[in-house]
Amino acid sequence: MKPAIATRSSATENVINLEKVGVSFGVASALVTALAETSLRIAHGEFVALVGPSGCGKSTILKLVAGTLDASQGHVFVAGREVGAAPVRIGMAFQNPTLLPWLNIRDNVMLPLKIVPPFRRGFAAKRKTEYRDRVEALLATVGLAGFGDKFPWQLSGGMQQRASLCRALIHDPTLLLLDEPFGALDQFTREELWEIMQTLWIEKRPTVVLVTHDLKEAAYLASRICVMQARPGRIIEDSVVPFARPRTVEASYEPDFVALTQHLRGRIVAARGNPQAAA
Repeated sequence: MKPAIATRSSATENVINLEKVGVSFGVASALVTALAETSLRIAHGEFVALVGPSGCGKSTILKLVAGTLDASQGHVFVAGREVGAAPVRIGMAFQNPTLLPWLNIRDNVMLPLKIVPPFRRGFAAKRKTEYRDRVEALLATVGLAGFGDKFPWQLSGGMQQRASLCRALIHDPTLLLLDEPFGALDQFTREELWEIMQTLWIEKRPTVVLVTHDLKEAAYLASRICVMQARPGRIIEDSVVPFARPRTVEASYEPDFVALTQHLRGRIVAARGNPQAAA
């Protein structure tokens, strides 16, 4: 596999900036530290994967960035503003597609255009013209052309997840948060969606944070991979993925790719066995 130049983004603007952030639950003797003091910067257009064992704080970081969880210490900045200070356009996709069963696929995908500024101001006038065309074009990109009138229960799990990705991207988010969106799918469908996700990222270049347990998925999709240790969760390695794009599933079996995933696995196993050794 031909490596790209392994350098960090030179962008000065960070879409995400975590400054010495920690998250704890409970009080006194019952205090549990979910995330130890952690700092993380992600520049515009980067695709960062968070990997590590269950309970290491991956989803906690996602919630902090989304503004659905408050930090116990430190500061969380998104698009240059502290979370809560001003709205930031965010797209989200989860392991469960969470499509509304009473809406067809087109209307499910269109939902962010109905509720997210500035699109909602023109929703009534554009929903059957410009916005409908926008949805259909995105559905076609992920292989769902002609399925807009179908309901979620009429689609396979993989097709529902494609629709979920479209909903997350339809409003051109500044930031895309992915919480194991392919984890419940079979291997072949998962690999097909990796290719689709990579294509969408190359075309639209949102800033992406991906939480995954799949090291191969992280290496295939991400520009950077952050390895986390179990509770108290913290980042123990932050490295650039040195493979050129577009990446292919076939390339994931090449020695350099396999060596990277084995290295990541080794770091996680070592941290689980001896957290102090991860420092």
